Amino acid sequence: MTILIEQPDLNVPQLEVKKVLDSENNEEMCELVLDGGFVMPKDIADNDGCVKPEVLESNDEFIAPDINAFGQTFRDYNAESERQKSVEEFYRLNHIHQTYDFVKRMREEYRKMDRVEMSIWECCELLNEVVDESDPDLDEPQIEHLLQTAEAIRKDYPNEDWLHLTALIHDLGKVLLLPSFGGLPQWAVVGDTHPLGCAFDESIVHHKYFEGNPDHHNPSYNTKHGIYSEGCGLENVMISWGHDDYMYLVAKENGTTLPEAGLFVIRYHSFYPLHKSGAYKHLMNKEDKENLKWLNIFNKYDLYSKSKVRVDVEKVKPYYLSLIDKYFPAKLRW
Repeated sequence: MTILIEQPDLNVPQLEVKKVLDSENNEEMCELVLDGGFVMPKDIADNDGCVKPEVLESNDEFIAPDINAFGQTFRDYNAESERQKSVEEFYRLNHIHQTYDFVKRMREEYRKMDRVEMSIWECCELLNEVVDESDPDLDEPQIEHLLQTAEAIRKDYPNEDWLHLTALIHDLGKVLLLPSFGGLPQWAVVGDTHPLGCAFDESIVHHKYFEGNPDHHNPSYNTKHGIYSEGCGLENVMISWGHDDYMYLVAKENGTTLPEAGLFVIRYHSFYPLHKSGAYKHLMNKEDKENLKWLNIFNKYDLYSKSKVRVDVEKVKPYYLSLIDKYFPAKLRW
């Protein structure tokens, strides 16, 4: 099944039901038109943005495996292993040091875009030097994961080139780990993200370590809404600093023409308390709710396409270079 994209009008939110004719059985089917004109088939929209397993099997589309490359279930942060111990230590540091003031400082510093000038593909190649210590499912170089994700989506949604490119670049912000980008510690670059300025939800991985975070004891920050209001919109919420927000800033500051749904995926793909556990939905506005459906579709590929299957980089490179040329300038400021 393919999600069709019409010409998006990103400035005029719209939500409507369209009736289309099923060519096989000559019956009317309803599709949900998302904000910006993106069309989502009704069976996906009714399933919170997820393609139903029976649909996948009948269409030979990507099917999520049950175990990761280490023989364990995905995102199992309690499984006993040496890698799990290092992952837990990562989250201990992350939860202690990611504060509202820290994130505000990082956003101000990195939106200057004054560190490096290079192309998107050059940045992809840099990721060969990066391994994400927060990920219990993956120990391969990051470019492998980018291409695995992009190619899995390309197979199932061949007409959505913006989504293919979004998948390719969604983790490029992890270059923050490299010296030329500031050499930030792992806890300030990777891992699940969460809001600052309001209470830390219990669904956040290794929640117990927030006890050492000064924000946890700040009366202004430790209530459900904190400094925010109902439906204020995620754009107005401070999210823990890392590769998601950095790549979002890079794309915006360099004038990308990716649709808002793509930018939303880039910015919030690590926000697992929201799209896995349903936490913090009270802060979302209408546009966020529409874009979340695309993030739910993307997330299946982002999480479950991690495998030992190698992608022929040189074979797929020309296709992705054409997408980069379509949606980004030749050189970007980072």
